[in-house]
Amino acid sequence: MRAGAGALALLVLTTGCAALSGGSDDGGTSRRTAITVTPLDGARDMPPELPITVGAVDGKLTSVTVRAGGQPVPGLFSPDHTQWRSQRCMAPGLSYEVVAHATGPSGAADRTVRFTTRAAAKTFAIDTLLPSKQDTGLKVGVGMPIMITFSQPITDRVSVERNLIVEASKPIDGAWHWYDAKNVVFRPKQYWPAYTKVKFIARLAGIRGADGVYGKQDYVREFEIGRSQISVANTQTHYMTIEQDGKQIHNWPISAGMADVYRHTTTSGIHLAMSREDVTVMTSPDAGPGQAGYYQTTVYDTVRISNSGEYVHGAPWSVGDQGNSNVSHGCVNLSPERAKWFKNNTLIGDPIVVTGTKRELEPTNGWGHWQESWPQWLKWSRLRDAPSDPL
Repeated sequence: MRAGAGALALLVLTTGCAALSGGSDDGGTSRRTAITVTPLDGARDMPPELPITVGAVDGKLTSVTVRAGGQPVPGLFSPDHTQWRSQRCMAPGLSYEVVAHATGPSGAADRTVRFTTRAAAKTFAIDTLLPSKQDTGLKVGVGMPIMITFSQPITDRVSVERNLIVEASKPIDGAWHWYDAKNVVFRPKQYWPAYTKVKFIARLAGIRGADGVYGKQDYVREFEIGRSQISVANTQTHYMTIEQDGKQIHNWPISAGMADVYRHTTTSGIHLAMSREDVTVMTSPDAGPGQAGYYQTTVYDTVRISNSGEYVHGAPWSVGDQGNSNVSHGCVNLSPERAKWFKNNTLIGDPIVVTGTKRELEPTNGWGHWQESWPQWLKWSRLRDAPSDPL
């Protein structure tokens, strides 16, 4: 069950609220028009993860008004107007007032109920949310995941994941994948369709993330998938093909990692473009100045593809080797002119696939999220397959 998937299904918990338990105050058992409300009147320190429900006995609800901290609380009526349910869970540390009216064969009923919710011991927020406008301009490649880092460890992952909503202008199958208690990533089963508009909504305000820890606020991020550009660098043939919208537009000579040692071997797998840089200063990762193997090189027109120092970049010193030999420390070398074109025409999130080496890209090395098969990806999702909602 997912938020946003059935707004009128009042009895289906679509917002990550916990199920209601216990009885409700029905104002009596005789056959007369009455109003039931949960939580009960005068209740204190109610768990915020519960919804608010209002029901009519022997009648129909004509109006329900709920306020929390002076602000209105939205809700929905059942088709027959015998029930009302808040669209969201309650928020922590607030005073609520419910005013309801009903009419029926035996007359009218009015009810006012007041209660409070338990204060949060801590709140959690989203520390980082990608894609970001700063990095992408919000137009991204077909491989772009949605990546979230939370400020606090999340133990109630079902509640949180249920409130992470992806809407798309074209239907996709996708799922969230928890790497640890703070990091969760969404990707489609297959690459996004080109030119898809995407809206991500995190309805986290008041949502339980752990014992005593509740979401601080909601988040919205909209972005657009650009044209499909997929590059494949073959370290055995020493050429890289580039396809746009299924049509090959380039077949360029390259030089990859020399593979004399493991760290100089380009990782094989589905990389994503992580950044585009005019100038990058590269230094040896395991040797300092004066030590054997130390280097510091300034390179131009770079596209980062992993966290282990791999880039596609211009390398005028290896032009003679491009197309026939692998001589780099692990990067994919292009001629300066081709590197400039590649940097200027690559979107963040474009897939860059490397083949032909025995060193596999790890799923946690940069944005290597496409390295896992779909069954592997679903293994670390609490809700499993989650088709997008229509945008």
